[in-house]
Amino acid sequence: MTQGLRRFHVGDRLSEMTIYNGTVYLAGQVAADATQDIKGQTAQVLAAIDKLLHEAGTDNAHILMCQIFIKDLADFPAMNEVWEDWLAPGDAPPRATVQANLARPEWKVEMVVTAAI
Repeated sequence: MTQGLRRFHVGDRLSEMTIYNGTVYLAGQVAADATQDIKGQTAQVLAAIDKLLHEAGTDNAHILMCQIFIKDLADFPAMNEVWEDWLAPGDAPPRATVQANLARPEWKVEMVVTAAI
């Protein structure tokens, strides 16, 4: 292990979070309850991001970049409503959103975040 590098919630395939050099890298976060609509799934994903960022000692105001993978672009406006409510005014980070087939067909959105501590 590289000195100063810390991994959290390590599994056989991935870690949910790595901290290195004052930067937090999150694995892709998806909804735990995939029966929800896009707003419900987005809220769950953002709550998971909040929880990990809190564990790292930071918050969503310190996000450096977010990559969003969305299954259906028709859901883009509804996902953005939840996203915009989650951010404080003036704290919108750089972000990219792409349409993608996700690993499970019931998932509607996945987000990958990098943040500063």
